[in-house]
Amino acid sequence: VGQNGCFYSSANIRMLDELLSKIPEGAAPTMHSDRGRQYQHASYTSRLEAAGIVQSMSRKANCIDNAATEQLFGHVKDEFYRGREWETFEDFKRDLEEYIVHWNTSRRQVRLKGLTPEEFRNQALAA
Repeated sequence: VGQNGCFYSSANIRMLDELLSKIPEGAAPTMHSDRGRQYQHASYTSRLEAAGIVQSMSRKANCIDNAATEQLFGHVKDEFYRGREWETFEDFKRDLEEYIVHWNTSRRQVRLKGLTPEEFRNQALAA
């Protein structure tokens, strides 16, 4: 799971640049997103194309296409957000970033056969 706490195109470009620096050579990734305007912006789509990343978007008004993302957001709401309050946006952002690290590196998932997302990815890359 990648994240950036801002919804402006420049923040998505920064997130994409960070991701590009971590993609192993020879990988052929697909970037899936909803149809948000930030993912349709020329600066974003041209960067994907230049990096050889296939862009995938959900169909209009079809949340089933984003089932994995919707499931993640459901867990974030249930496990992280509900019943909590933060004094500042910076506190919220810090805690959310910590939760995402936890999700990727510590939280075992049945759908990944008891592995964390990081373990699952590493096994897939090693195969």
